[in-house]
Amino acid sequence: MSKRKERKFDNKLQNHFWFWGIYFLMNFLRWGAYFNDYEYSFKSNLIEFAISIPFVYFNLFVLLPRYILKSKYYKYAFGLLFSLMVFYLLKTGMTYFIISENIWPEANREYKPFEINHIVAVCIGELYVLAMASSVYLTMTWLKVRGRNRALREEQFKIKLKNLKNQIKPHFFFNTLNNLYALSLESSDKVPDVILKLSKLMEYVLYDIKETKFVPLIKEIDYLQNYIEIEKLRFENAEVTINIESNIDEVKVPPLLFISLLENAFKHGSYNNNRLRIKINCKIISNTLHFEIINNFVPSQTYKSQKGIGLINTEKRLKLIFKNNYSLEHQVKFNYYIILLQIPIYNED
Repeated sequence: MSKRKERKFDNKLQNHFWFWGIYFLMNFLRWGAYFNDYEYSFKSNLIEFAISIPFVYFNLFVLLPRYILKSKYYKYAFGLLFSLMVFYLLKTGMTYFIISENIWPEANREYKPFEINHIVAVCIGELYVLAMASSVYLTMTWLKVRGRNRALREEQFKIKLKNLKNQIKPHFFFNTLNNLYALSLESSDKVPDVILKLSKLMEYVLYDIKETKFVPLIKEIDYLQNYIEIEKLRFENAEVTINIESNIDEVKVPPLLFISLLENAFKHGSYNNNRLRIKINCKIISNTLHFEIINNFVPSQTYKSQKGIGLINTEKRLKLIFKNNYSLEHQVKFNYYIILLQIPIYNED
């Protein structure tokens, strides 16, 4: 057994000792004060607890898993009645031979073994102990299971979110390298500038946002600006403007959330034989970030509305991070394609 498992076992054992010790002390003081006979209360409770503890654990670790969890209720009832009978025999016999021939001195008259009132009283008292101990144990077990499940869900959430974010990185760099390859075939003198811009993008992705759930929105805007500069080297007729209408100094957002939307704009805009125009609007309304991208395109050109891996992953990430507390809308107005993302803002403390 490893040291970690040994510590867990020791902690569990201590918890059980504490429970039964405190419960015994309360019972001893209660009945000792009630009958003004602490010696009898100590002896009586000592006998009762010596039998109750195995009885309770037999029910928790044998009867419940074997019958209740498998919906064998009749067998459980039979096992419980049988164990109660054994408990009654042991308690009555030990009380008779160790303490007093009067097996129930708390009553208003002397009782003999196997009288119905005495049997019912002993069994009800033991069922009370069983119910209380089982409630405490099952509640603690439920809390541990709930905590373990919550931790597991959080870990799965982090892994899934990380995988989606990691998929975006190679997707983006694959597209950029394709652009770089196209320029190299033309022996373009823009290649060094593209490589320099790409290195800045890679530095941001590989180092600045590593293991980070939220990043400053300003850094994300800078990242988009570098990407735009790379695309402008490829699309000489591209006009891209970024309009920030609110103070975003303290606003944080999930990293790499907008890049797929911008890639989408360049992809759609590339169908236009004339000048490519892209406008990015960023503003905060009622504690919600509104991020809008508008680009022109030619409807008469072949237009595919299928979503690539970038947009699919973006929507999956939005669902994981914000649940249903976000909005991602697509629409076409005249010769413009509009995509609007609304997310709750995360302010830096």
